[in-house]
Amino acid sequence: MNNQTHQRRGLYPDITPFDCGTIPAGRIHQLYYEQCGHKTAQPIVFLHGGPGGGCSPDMRRFFDPKRWRAVLFDQRGCGRSTPFSELRENTVDHLVEDIERLREHLGIERWVVFGGSWGSTLALAYAEAYPKRVSGLILRGIFLCRKSDIDWLYQDGASALFPDAWEGFLAPIPVAERDDMVAAYHKRLFGDDEKARLIAARAWSRWEGDTVTIKGPEGRADDFEDDRFVDAFARIENAYFANGGCFKTDNQLLDHAHIIADIPCTIVQGRYDAVCPPRGAWALHKALPQSKLEIIGDAGHSSMEPGIIDALVRATDDFAGTK
Repeated sequence: MNNQTHQRRGLYPDITPFDCGTIPAGRIHQLYYEQCGHKTAQPIVFLHGGPGGGCSPDMRRFFDPKRWRAVLFDQRGCGRSTPFSELRENTVDHLVEDIERLREHLGIERWVVFGGSWGSTLALAYAEAYPKRVSGLILRGIFLCRKSDIDWLYQDGASALFPDAWEGFLAPIPVAERDDMVAAYHKRLFGDDEKARLIAARAWSRWEGDTVTIKGPEGRADDFEDDRFVDAFARIENAYFANGGCFKTDNQLLDHAHIIADIPCTIVQGRYDAVCPPRGAWALHKALPQSKLEIIGDAGHSSMEPGIIDALVRATDDFAGTK
């Protein structure tokens, strides 16, 4: 679909949750969750980005509150989940089990899974682990968490598109360590020097904030200036990516895509996404031939760019009422 041929949709009005709570996750973590919309409507679970990004009120607004029972939760170590910035017992496998634990806690049989960026990674991992619990997938800004995807953002790729912002990302790292930026940041984010840790967390987070929209650095969201947010965001992201990926094999999500081939799937991708370039969305679409891929011609990575909002709201409306 050419997204210029229709009146673009906006987010739904502000929505207040009808239910909030926490559930225990393992020996350490407590997960915050909330439910919005209509409690008897079709359920959908929202998986936020990062890892370590947490949820915000605007994330509730992709869903018609009359037609959806939308469940949002903050993943381990971030947002309103506790303990904050905690890396112990914090892996993809833990997060996948958390989604299933939350589904069981809420008494939901099957649900649509909605995820963007890292949320798309987690949505795919969950669907491949529990395909019978997933009635549909709505994915945005596909991140397959391969070494090549990590290198694109943190080593060589996006740097060519945002050389001004890249200088800021390089700044805390000595020239001799710049051949492996993720490892160099890991050393500082997990070292004993608190000042160096905060400097690194700010630079790591600002780099993503500077590249997330087609506006570049001037489009950076306020969250990327908040010291508490950047500490969890940078440390959790880096911990997941420091070993070259999050899965046992580099191409695990695509290799297992046949498991979810019959699950209805809509993929929304910004043409100029510098964080998760369209090659990931294209590869996923090829692995899921029945999926619907919509490439937005005037958008980058952020879910809050007008063309992305429009496509995601249309997707949730299209899925509403299906079983």
